[in-house]
Amino acid sequence: MEELADWLEKCTGYRPANLKLFDLALTHSSRAEENYERLEFLGDRVLGVSIAAWLYELFPDEPEGKLSRRLNVLVSRATCAEVARDIGVPERMRLGKQAREDGAQDSDNVLGDAVEALIGAVFLDGGFEPAEDVVQRLWAVRIGDQEKAPKHPKSALQEWAAANDRRPPLYELVGRSGMPHAPTFVVQVSIKNVGEARGEGTTKQEAETEAAKLLLKQVK
Repeated sequence: MEELADWLEKCTGYRPANLKLFDLALTHSSRAEENYERLEFLGDRVLGVSIAAWLYELFPDEPEGKLSRRLNVLVSRATCAEVARDIGVPERMRLGKQAREDGAQDSDNVLGDAVEALIGAVFLDGGFEPAEDVVQRLWAVRIGDQEKAPKHPKSALQEWAAANDRRPPLYELVGRSGMPHAPTFVVQVSIKNVGEARGEGTTKQEAETEAAKLLLKQVK
């Protein structure tokens, strides 16, 4: 468990007291009945408040609409997943055998949830200020320049939808084939009254990313 504490301190700047919270934050429901879901619920709210307050201070002249668009991108599942990959969460996820074979450690949903769960764990372990500090440390490279970020296709598509007053992209798994150890996933992404596209990949996340790329080409 000390190794976990060292990793957390290195990547977040926070040294945890109750390591069980952080072990739980990295535990998927496929692995144990007691998992990260409640912590993710909490961390999602802490992240939203932290980013909203930060944007309010950083951009004092921006109207509510533009601040909301920035917020939506920064707290999106795709952006949270990017943060997770940056700090090495995929390698530390505790997953059940089937979930790992299905590529859950590469899923934006799983990784995004885990990062929010970690934020929730910091909040319970140390309070709001340490949690806010962790958010600012992990999101620092993303918050300042929204003209260039986010680079991930799913984030870019969500940003386009928000900027054009459209509903958020909807991702749907429409096909799966191949052997269990080498599956192919087909995902369809759609934006109401705009269009749709399908992408394939060896994981759901890859298929979602490819679908987002194709739909972006249609709308831009």
